[in-house]
Amino acid sequence: MTNDYPPIKDFIESSFLDWPGHTCAVIFLPYCNLRCPYCHNHQLVLKPDTMETLFLETILERLTALRHKIDGICITGGEPTIHRGLPAMLKIFHEAGFGIKLDTNGTQPDILQYLITEGLVDCVAMDVKAPLDDTIYARCAGVFVPMSIIKRSIEVLVAADVPTIFRCTVTPTLLAESDVYLLAKGLNDLRTEGLVGQDTAMSLTLQNFDPANPMEPALKDVKPFTEKNLSRMQEQINRILG
Repeated sequence: MTNDYPPIKDFIESSFLDWPGHTCAVIFLPYCNLRCPYCHNHQLVLKPDTMETLFLETILERLTALRHKIDGICITGGEPTIHRGLPAMLKIFHEAGFGIKLDTNGTQPDILQYLITEGLVDCVAMDVKAPLDDTIYARCAGVFVPMSIIKRSIEVLVAADVPTIFRCTVTPTLLAESDVYLLAKGLNDLRTEGLVGQDTAMSLTLQNFDPANPMEPALKDVKPFTEKNLSRMQEQINRILG
């Protein structure tokens, strides 16, 4: 097969967690245009050449053998949308009869629009790193990200006829509780600004920070929010987004 397909660096045969309501395989693509301090896949981001590259043919053979156990594939990373060959890879998987969930950081809205228009994704999970503020977002993403790009990706996803999951990883030293609510308010404000429909249903799922293997070593000493506090914040977010 052509070398234009993105390199595959890891493969999980079966996951019950990566696509809610589905049992899916998980495919990991390398590299990322962000440097989130809490990222636990930093070998995939910074040193993918130290990892074995898996052949697409081999993965397809394994997926075929797993067809009776899985009903989809989650494509994650790294950041999948930075690879020019991603659409061709997704087309291969779709033609083989698998649904596709895509994980993304939302920095490539035109690619997201193309994938949706071409019917190459069946679900998208976008990680929104922080409130829609340049300074706070840069702190959590590790690089500057224009908010116009993030807002455009959100606009693309909520307008699409594709299930979308907005997520935020909550790291105590990077995001205060008030920042979490500011993010929810910012998403809600997109309705009043007319970027998304007034009646558009929106939700935000909080994910707790895992100190086991962060990109920034100093974060290993940071205690995550307690599950009780995280649940309380999630309830407040649900109220804000209504």
